[in-house]
Amino acid sequence: MEPSITAIIIIVVMMVLYVTELLPIAATSLLACLAFAVAGIIDFRDVFSGFGNDMVFLVAGMMVVGDALFETGVAGLIGKRIVSLTGSNERAFIAALIVVIIPLSMFLSNTATVATMLPIAASAIAVSGGKLTKKNTYMTIGMVSVAGGGLTLVGSTPQLIAQGILKEGGYGSIGFFEFAIVGGPILALMVVFVLTIGYRMMKRVFDFPEQADPVPDAGKAEAKKPEVEGAGPRKYSRLTVLRMCISVAVLVFCVVGFIAGLWTTGVVAMAGAVICIITGCISQENVFKKLNWTAVVVLGCSFGVAAGLEQSGAGRMIAHGMLGLLGDNLTPWLLCAVLAFVACILSNFMSSTATAALLVPIAALVAAELGYNVKAVAIAIAVAINIGYTTPISTPPMTMTLSAGYRFKDYVKVGGLMNLLAYLSAIALFPLIL
Repeated sequence: MEPSITAIIIIVVMMVLYVTELLPIAATSLLACLAFAVAGIIDFRDVFSGFGNDMVFLVAGMMVVGDALFETGVAGLIGKRIVSLTGSNERAFIAALIVVIIPLSMFLSNTATVATMLPIAASAIAVSGGKLTKKNTYMTIGMVSVAGGGLTLVGSTPQLIAQGILKEGGYGSIGFFEFAIVGGPILALMVVFVLTIGYRMMKRVFDFPEQADPVPDAGKAEAKKPEVEGAGPRKYSRLTVLRMCISVAVLVFCVVGFIAGLWTTGVVAMAGAVICIITGCISQENVFKKLNWTAVVVLGCSFGVAAGLEQSGAGRMIAHGMLGLLGDNLTPWLLCAVLAFVACILSNFMSSTATAALLVPIAALVAAELGYNVKAVAIAIAVAINIGYTTPISTPPMTMTLSAGYRFKDYVKVGGLMNLLAYLSAIALFPLIL
């Protein structure tokens, strides 16, 4: 069998496994790489060489820095401050959450951001006397985190996969904030949406009863505890305060290092991670427990899959097939619009990481074949992957919001409308990057 046909079969099987999740996503990625090697398409010595890519170290390093920021209590402190400022006005509470979520998701993992903000929101909801609700809050937390994570190079995995594949293919690299050219206006639209039309829709269509309070026992006890006259703020030990300051300083160091090009992004991130471990901001044990190994494995394997598509000729075959279907008058804008549509659909039914690993290598070959800006096409796909809000399985941040008791149709009604608005906004903004 021709190597290109074999590679296409591997890709199809990989896609089916990604969508159905018959196997864990990481296992599917590993098997795909192994299949390319067994078929003789990629040398066994090169099939997992992607794990030495700078992007893998960037992902792992920033996950550790993010977890350290949460573990030292910095994020929790911010959340408590929000509650004290907004009281029980739900719309003001949501707006305040958004103000915190956006910068956190831009520079840290959007998944970790949601994992931290949901308990903070739950604590506030528990003491609000019913004035704050999970069903009007949680979905917004998920959507804003996903959109905020799409603004920078390190906010979510699709951008990192796009960056890695561009560098591997010799197509250049994407700037740290370059995704914000398109993603920024989309995020602004979302904020307006969730505080106006979206908020009214949530109050009207989410007719299910509130879920039982998920706040841990300690949080419940705090909620029931009567106020004590003269009680002051919580006291932190000097060591805790020191570690809080160190974790914030490390985050600032990483962001400055990324922007200034101090070293490669992977080296900067890993340096930050090592500092967090050495200073006790996070223990080595918790690093291995909390690290999102699935993202690391899928990212490392994505380079093997990209190599398989290229070396087998399958990528070029698919590229020519797409060109034939799209016609001879294909403009750069139409190419981005079509690929973004495909990415947006797929990202609602398979992981954003898997969607990027599948589409970006193919899109890069299509754009290169046409002589178009490969980087712009990669950015368009990454942006489109980060606007999948129609289903709860699109991204981990959206999946975590299920704890509010949402049904699948709730995501379709509210998230689906935002998904459509975001896609239309994206294609209108694509000329800015072409």
